[in-house]
Amino acid sequence: MPDHSTHFEAMSSGMILTNAILLYRSQGSRNSHAYGASGQDACAFASMHAVEHTNEDHPAIAAGVPLTRAHLRQWTEALGRSVAPELLPTNMLVAHADMLAWWVPAQVRPAWFALASPPAGLRILHERIIAAVPYPAHLFVATRSGLGVYALPANERPTAETRLLHSPILNVFVGGQLCWGNIPRPRSFSIASIPDYERAVFESWSTHPNPGQELTVTGKGGLIRLWDDLAARGAKRFPVRRLKPLSFAGCRQPVRNARHTAPDPVTVGALIARWNRR
Repeated sequence: MPDHSTHFEAMSSGMILTNAILLYRSQGSRNSHAYGASGQDACAFASMHAVEHTNEDHPAIAAGVPLTRAHLRQWTEALGRSVAPELLPTNMLVAHADMLAWWVPAQVRPAWFALASPPAGLRILHERIIAAVPYPAHLFVATRSGLGVYALPANERPTAETRLLHSPILNVFVGGQLCWGNIPRPRSFSIASIPDYERAVFESWSTHPNPGQELTVTGKGGLIRLWDDLAARGAKRFPVRRLKPLSFAGCRQPVRNARHTAPDPVTVGALIARWNRR
């Protein structure tokens, strides 16, 4: 049997085509994604072929063999996307080569405040200070391009149906993405980097609310004064009832009416699917 191992062959002018993967599906399938992750099309098939260069100007695809897991592993390694097995912590929700999602329980922890333009009348946050404040439970979604930060309605492991709230943490955009600014980014993307992502959120200076973020809480005073009150009186529990529901519409334009009910509340499952499409 001919050697159909997957590899690139180095040439002085660059790289040479050595293998081809052909994908097949039944004629009744509606689109080219029918053989994808959904697994809805049982009549899908893939084969691996060597590429022959008997004619330098017209390489030819030779006879093939069924695509195997060994082929996929070889190409994964060749593309530099191999992932070593990792033990999953109990708070992990999604562990994927391109996405990590986990939840963090509610707790009191130090917060770094250095407001660039503090409003008048603050009791404690008018100056640069590190104060112990209560945080609600949070959901974090990390990809290779960003980090999403969202509050949870209850201090328990969320499910796919759990509805999300806007995070009260400063430096977070209305849509939930962290504003990195000069915050150091994790050097790697793996489960082991989760503490680095959490430090980026909880152990960096909060300098300002992002545009519209003041409107993501109910009650008088807005977000800055809420944090000021919690820090000044040494509160032990965050008032989750004051956080507005996250909505995809609200991600584009913050909700302005405290009594407004979001038309499309976002669940954990829907959010994960949305991040997966980015």
